[in-house]
Amino acid sequence: MSLPPRFWLRPDARFLPLLLTPLAKVVANCAAKRQQRAGWLAPIPVLCCGNLTTGGTGKTTVVLDLMTRLQAQDIDVHVLTRGYKGRLKGPVRVTPHHTARDVGDEALLLAHQGPTWVGGDRAATAQAAVKSGAQCLIMDDGFQNPTLHKTLSLLVVDGAVGLGNGHVMPAGPLREGITAGLKSASAVLVIGKDQTGFLERYADHLPPKSVYTATLETMVSDLLPNKAGPYIAFAGLGRPSKFFDGLRGAGIQVLKAIAFPDHYRYRSKDMKYLLSLAETHHAELVTTPKDAVRLPNWFRQRVKVVNVALSWDDLSAPENLLHTLMSKPRI
Repeated sequence: MSLPPRFWLRPDARFLPLLLTPLAKVVANCAAKRQQRAGWLAPIPVLCCGNLTTGGTGKTTVVLDLMTRLQAQDIDVHVLTRGYKGRLKGPVRVTPHHTARDVGDEALLLAHQGPTWVGGDRAATAQAAVKSGAQCLIMDDGFQNPTLHKTLSLLVVDGAVGLGNGHVMPAGPLREGITAGLKSASAVLVIGKDQTGFLERYADHLPPKSVYTATLETMVSDLLPNKAGPYIAFAGLGRPSKFFDGLRGAGIQVLKAIAFPDHYRYRSKDMKYLLSLAETHHAELVTTPKDAVRLPNWFRQRVKVVNVALSWDDLSAPENLLHTLMSKPRI
């Protein structure tokens, strides 16, 4: 996936969104028709963590946080993900023998925390997880996927970019129309400062008493003993700047920040270039866990990996959300 067009994030952009409006209407109509289909009703709770836009909003970090909380309650929670950029179509349970080429980087990251399944058919994948003993399912993405009925749908929004220019692809970053998307949300989580006024602009469309806020905390302890730096940071994410800004905000000296496309498969020349930069500047390399699982062992051993943790502004919010999920009657 290449970096998104700049006009997608510019609400003041006019010409290109207008030019692409006919195609955007087709995409929105297709998404609306797809949503009308009834999905398979699982015998266990299903929580979908998704978004309305393409690119990274922090969904996987949210899933990892909620997985940990459910596991602390001795609930056998399994995660379902599409396995983007992986060659296996599924349903298949991720094992330590799989690589990012097999199941995608996000699936590998999630599998370190708990049982994770990949598959394009969410209903078939859910059925496999249920047969394996799952007591609860979390969908990493799939907000627009109608094949599996969701008990709750948590819409994750990146506070820094909101909904971009507010247009549906290819005129903007949206996967479906705003009104329809917000109507499907059981709860909304805004991560980071709401810099675009999302909460105020769409206040009338948001689920009452189910709007939460949180921030991403960079775990600088992962960089010990040389916490301060200097570092050469690199990342292939939906919005790499989030990672770079997090490092700087935590007091890390970042000499250079190198962005790659989301889910990027690093080539030998990329890694040699990064090593050369580090040597030239007498710096260490640092990246994200999602990038690390895509790196060969020989290179990964020479790179520091920094995790991020989700910090909820209302400490009771995630527990309330999960209580609602687990106690909601099955239809």
